[in-house]
Amino acid sequence: MKRLSLIFLISLFSCEMIDELTDIEEIKGPCTIILTDGKVVETTEDIELSVKTQAITYRDEKRKLWSLFKNDYQSYTCGN
Repeated sequence: MKRLSLIFLISLFSCEMIDELTDIEEIKGPCTIILTDGKVVETTEDIELSVKTQAITYRDEKRKLWSLFKNDYQSYTCGN
């Protein structure tokens, strides 16, 4: 019985992890992100948006990875 409970918990946890991974939407770049302080971030590559948290992840021109949370930006636009 304990083994069955452990298997159930592992499978439940795995499903939650899969849900977290499918929460990400890839948006084709280039993109312009307007920050809350009025500054503008321009990307030449795609961005990723967490549907659940609205956090944006992008890479700058040096390929450094950045994340912006919903309170960090006002809006974003992508595409040519």
